[in-house]
Amino acid sequence: MATPRRAPRFGGSAAHQRLMMANLAASLFAAEGIVTTEAKAKALRPVAEKLITKAKKAQADSPMRIHRIRQIQAVLGDKEMTTKLVEEVAPRYLARNGGYTRILKLGTRQGDAAPMARIELV
Repeated sequence: MATPRRAPRFGGSAAHQRLMMANLAASLFAAEGIVTTEAKAKALRPVAEKLITKAKKAQADSPMRIHRIRQIQAVLGDKEMTTKLVEEVAPRYLARNGGYTRILKLGTRQGDAAPMARIELV
C-alpha cells in the first residue's frame, strides 16, 4: 500500500492552514467578497459552503440549533461573524441547495505573477 501524501499546506502546517481558512471565511462573510489567490479561493470554497449549510440548519427551531452554532463558532473563532452568518447570510440561501459562492478569475498579480481570483457570495 502506498504511503499517504498530505495535501498542499500553503507554506505552513495543517494548523496554520486551518486558521488561515477560518480567517478567510470570516473575511468573506464580513465583506461578502474578497480578492485572494486562485488556489486559496478554491481551497476556501468548500469550507465556506459547509459553514453556510450548517448556518442554514441552525435556522430551524430544533434542539440542534445551539450545537450547530457552536460548531460554526469553533471553526470561525469569531463570535461577531458567527452571528452575522447565522442571522444575516444564511437566511438568504434557505431555498438554495448549495452553490453559495462564486469564483471570478482576475488575472495575475503584479510582482509575483500569482493568479488572482475574487470569491464572493452569490
